[in-house]
Amino acid sequence: MTTVSAPPMTLHHWANGAVLESASDRFGDVTDPATGEVTKRLALATTDEVEAVIASAVRAFPAWRDTSLTERVQILFRFRELLNARAGELADLITAEHGKVLSDAAGEVARGQEVVEFACGIPHLLKGSATENASTGIDVTSIRQPLGVVGIISPFNFPAMVPMWFFPIAIAAGNTVVLKPSEKVPSAALWMAELWREAGLPDGVFNVLNGDEVAVDGLLTHAEVRAISFVGSTPIARYVYETGTSHGKRVQALGGAKNHAVVLPDADLDLAADQAINAGFGSAGERCMAISAVVAVGTAGDTLVQKIKERAEGLRTGDGRRGCDMGPLVTRAAQERVSGYIDAGEAAGATLVVDGRQVVPDAEAAEGTDGGFFVGPTLFDHVTPDMSIYTDEIFGPVLSVVRAETYDEAVALVNANPYGNGTAIFTNDGGAARRFQNEVQVGMIGVNVPVPVPMAYYSFGGWKNSLFGDTHAHGTEGVHFFTRGKVVTTRWIDPARRGETGGLDLGFARNR
Repeated sequence: MTTVSAPPMTLHHWANGAVLESASDRFGDVTDPATGEVTKRLALATTDEVEAVIASAVRAFPAWRDTSLTERVQILFRFRELLNARAGELADLITAEHGKVLSDAAGEVARGQEVVEFACGIPHLLKGSATENASTGIDVTSIRQPLGVVGIISPFNFPAMVPMWFFPIAIAAGNTVVLKPSEKVPSAALWMAELWREAGLPDGVFNVLNGDEVAVDGLLTHAEVRAISFVGSTPIARYVYETGTSHGKRVQALGGAKNHAVVLPDADLDLAADQAINAGFGSAGERCMAISAVVAVGTAGDTLVQKIKERAEGLRTGDGRRGCDMGPLVTRAAQERVSGYIDAGEAAGATLVVDGRQVVPDAEAAEGTDGGFFVGPTLFDHVTPDMSIYTDEIFGPVLSVVRAETYDEAVALVNANPYGNGTAIFTNDGGAARRFQNEVQVGMIGVNVPVPVPMAYYSFGGWKNSLFGDTHAHGTEGVHFFTRGKVVTTRWIDPARRGETGGLDLGFARNR
């Protein structure tokens, strides 16, 4: 007897507080990266469905804008409590579609929750200011108001955390949201939509639009979408910024990265090696804040490379649900791309210290993983700035060690790079660290901290080709991005002087 397996379930959109079934004839496969199995299929939005999802947010905006801050925050607190109680469910979804190990997925959810908690305090951040009697009998106040419908276009590598950089603040400020998740990892967005409904968020305030470039371009060009928040590669970030702003939108587009860790000879080399492993191979290197280039200064190089090698060879690569250290890459295409970069680095003459191309998944995870998208930890030494493994954002578990003779040479290398997302320095010299944070041309800096992702009450964002637009994510900059200022100048006539109007004067008003 031949057994016919059931077709994978189809995921649709979310609008007006419920699933919006798609009539599309275009679908994308959602895979389990540890097995290669197609687990779901995703309906890719038509232009009519783009209109329908955005229309849901447009209809919901007036009532949500007029909802009191007290009520908005109560809903945010309920969302927070529900997420705390059920965070494990969301982590499971992330691992099943992205491949990162469960502890990493749980950490992602926790960091996103920090922005929810920050947004719970938004009444204080939305306070305006007032000046009494700024001119004779005239008072002036400033207020901040929501924009309207805002679009969020998020990447595959953080299906929960990156959207949560934006939507808690946007919603708390009185906006309505259309989230376009990566088609590789759509389930987390739909799960969060249901959680918002359970928390009591009015229908249409949070919506999910699934799709590809049709959905992206629809958000970028739609007249009712007032702002776009994006995280992804630099070429797409540039496109999003240029297209969105040309259609009159406020845009923050966070792009790619090539993050360096500078290791000085006086550093604790065990600490530096541990953190190079954590920051280079966590989430299989699929992080915009991953350290992909270690700059070993002076005599630090040989000892540091040996320590990283020993640690890398001890890592267990396999199914992220089974207690391994590192999971697979997100797709077969990603696996092939990263393997190609390893080929190119070897051909260019870099020293291949640890080769992840022929990794055998951990024995505990071997069952069912033959089709998984695995590349093991890979370490190159003696990499030069002209090699593709240095110039390109590989987005995989490939760590390159570059040698520099002096501190000045190391900083010049970092500053010459077209990206400026994050960087770190490892040293026990406070003067060197202070000089580094002053001189380096990068948006986020760690001192003996390899992945300097700020707390939610500080802003996240890079420099140079890592950010298009002038506003970073979350923190007070996020509050300002999702609101706009308004100044009100008021005159109230004293009843005792009601007959005094000041008379006619066509000259420009002067303050007295």
